[in-house]
Amino acid sequence: MVEESVRKKRIKSIVNLYYSRRDVQEAIFKFCKNRETAPSYMMESFGKRPDSFQYRGDIYELVRRGATSFHCSEELWEDPLKITSNMTEEEYNELRIGWDLLIDIDCKWFDYAKKAAKVIIETFKRTGIKNIGIKFSGSKGFHILIPWKAFPKEINGKKTSDLFPELARQIIGYVKDYSERIFNENLPENFEEEFKNVKIKRGYKCKTCNEVATTYTQVELYCDFCKIGETRKVLSGDAKKEYRCPECNHILKEKKLREVYECPKCHKNSLKNPENFSQSKEVDLFDLMGLDLILVSPRHLFRAPYSLHEKTALASVVLSEKELEKFELKDADPMKIKIKNFMPNAEEGEAKKLVMQTLDWVKNKEIKGTEESKKITGKYAEFKPIKLKNLTDEEYPPSIKKILNGLSDGKKRALFVLINFFRSIGLEKEELEKKLKTWNEKNNPPLKEGYIRGQLMWSYKRKPIMPPNFSSDYYKGIGIEISPEETHSKNPVNYTIRKNLSNKKASRK
Repeated sequence: MVEESVRKKRIKSIVNLYYSRRDVQEAIFKFCKNRETAPSYMMESFGKRPDSFQYRGDIYELVRRGATSFHCSEELWEDPLKITSNMTEEEYNELRIGWDLLIDIDCKWFDYAKKAAKVIIETFKRTGIKNIGIKFSGSKGFHILIPWKAFPKEINGKKTSDLFPELARQIIGYVKDYSERIFNENLPENFEEEFKNVKIKRGYKCKTCNEVATTYTQVELYCDFCKIGETRKVLSGDAKKEYRCPECNHILKEKKLREVYECPKCHKNSLKNPENFSQSKEVDLFDLMGLDLILVSPRHLFRAPYSLHEKTALASVVLSEKELEKFELKDADPMKIKIKNFMPNAEEGEAKKLVMQTLDWVKNKEIKGTEESKKITGKYAEFKPIKLKNLTDEEYPPSIKKILNGLSDGKKRALFVLINFFRSIGLEKEELEKKLKTWNEKNNPPLKEGYIRGQLMWSYKRKPIMPPNFSSDYYKGIGIEISPEETHSKNPVNYTIRKNLSNKKASRK
């Protein structure tokens, strides 16, 4: 309580002085145009919703009434004041004029939040996006924004403004998946040691459509004074510590608190269809580091640029990509910040390639999910590594031996071959790591150790797959010629099995 009191005094001592700055008011007011906006009072309660600023002076007037921060929507509205909680989806679509894509990186390790921000920005740049908004969240993370102007206004005959939040969620899923691959290429040397004791909370997937479920907290509340109760469903992480009765303002008592999983695509939930959800066994790097790319949802609010953060008394400052690299918490001191525009000057349709790649990714996911849900029969229904006894290096295919002698070009593709080959013949992970380390020492120049560890981590999250067949052009691409001897086998695994069995028969004679 003493610490909380000190924190409150600290924020109260600067809030009036800070928000009295005309440039701060102008930055918040300009960004929040056409957005639903709500003030927060020491993070204990929010102002009425819907609300929006009519004039720049509204900001300081709310501060005089006790407001300490301001939060706004990703969605852009013709008139935010016309929003009601009982509107239909069609009515929301009619009122919505667009939406920004906002990625909220929430990580308790500040340095890793910066690393995640950098790889996400790199992902956007690889899809041709040049204009990206970046700002510090005010606590331990970052907000990354692609403006509505950058998106195509129609996709497959549908208005893009009507595709919220489904399309935004799909883009975030794609960005998360692609960014992890980039992060894999640059894993720190001590990564596994740093995170070996981290507890991982795995998400849930919908069995019907293979979509990642949104996690909500369902709270049943009761007012002793008015003798009335209600049930609220809030996004996990958004739940407030206290809820107040709308009639008498007394604190409501929590009668029951439980997690609910809901599919954003087919709208099934774990209350009515608990059998429809399964816990994902895959753990990605973002989960491992405690990173949370919060899923967007209708009317979800985020901290406006240059709004203060009550827990840290820091400002949600806007950054350039160059500033992100060297940014430290002290750089968000509200008494020292300089104003920049969070909304980048994007080109029309700049994010078209990102959308197209996302839709392809979603389609491939759906196909994969459908294939996995079908009952597969036959000898390849459950592929498992083949444990070969007394296997020697001499029984490896000539192409694998050539790769193991070291390469100067094509090392990353060769690594893919080696990992899948050795996993398929049942080599234990520890032995595989040693073999890859020996191989990499022969490469000129060697691959980064972090890259190899990352590819191993990526591989071991999935079932083993066969290396490329000898008939493919994969080996030619890395400068390896397939010998006549190998052409009698389908791939390196088949060759090794035949060679191993042949040697065993010969030894018995």
